[in-house]
Amino acid sequence: MKDNPVTGKLHFEEAIIAALKEDIPWEDVSANAVVPAGERGHADLLCKQDGVIAGLNVFARVFTLLDERAEVVLHAKDGDRVKKGQLLAEVTGDMRAILSGERTALNFLGRMSGIATYTRAVADLLEGTETKLLDTRKTTPTLRVFEKYAVTAGGGNNHRFNLSDGVLLKDNHIGAAGGVKEAIAAARAYAPFVRKIEIEVETIAQLKDALEAGADIVMLDNMDMDTLKEAVALAKGRAETEISGNVTKENAARYAALGVNYISSGALTHSAPALDVSLKHLKKI
Repeated sequence: MKDNPVTGKLHFEEAIIAALKEDIPWEDVSANAVVPAGERGHADLLCKQDGVIAGLNVFARVFTLLDERAEVVLHAKDGDRVKKGQLLAEVTGDMRAILSGERTALNFLGRMSGIATYTRAVADLLEGTETKLLDTRKTTPTLRVFEKYAVTAGGGNNHRFNLSDGVLLKDNHIGAAGGVKEAIAAARAYAPFVRKIEIEVETIAQLKDALEAGADIVMLDNMDMDTLKEAVALAKGRAETEISGNVTKENAARYAALGVNYISSGALTHSAPALDVSLKHLKKI
């Protein structure tokens, strides 16, 4: 994983260490009982179903945190389509560390690869269109850095990373401000001039208010298909459009056909099943 605002090295390491502390509060009783201290071993990382892999460097870092002499040889890279039975990596190191880190490493890799696999399936449906696929903030608390990275590995794009990252006015912001126009005016007055203003609208009346107030992006939330068609036509040339609300791989292509700029889907991160990966053939060397 690259060292950038979405996959910052510090956050990345802290989260892995926290996961290891959760699983090994003071010792791994099982590993320590059956393996003498200092004994080294080798194991294979195997893929158990077809998909898209993501998080291989996270997988590897688990073992090098537990054993600085550990070596992880990768036979794939993040974003690759992988097949059932494929050898993805080999791990060599202290056998206690391999046993103790196994579940944490596989949890990260399986979760991230599941997101990448689901994202790739949706992104493939949008291929050839002008529509960009976006994720949302519907992520697992403290694990957003990994989950949003996995979206990009699967061919998607990141929406704002956190609340400091951009202006997005939703229904409760509108309610608090007293209306669509009032919310946009307040955001314009407060936010730096370089910030785009995005606002969520649920009706054509709200959309018209947003366009009159000069919104940069309008999020068309939970609208039926006929209303969406009207909304996209109204916004064309006046604001960018984003469709949101119950977007899945079953309906994404229909939405893209409307000519919207963006489709955002919480399902990429909250509904993707984990990819089945396994560490096998551990043996003494």
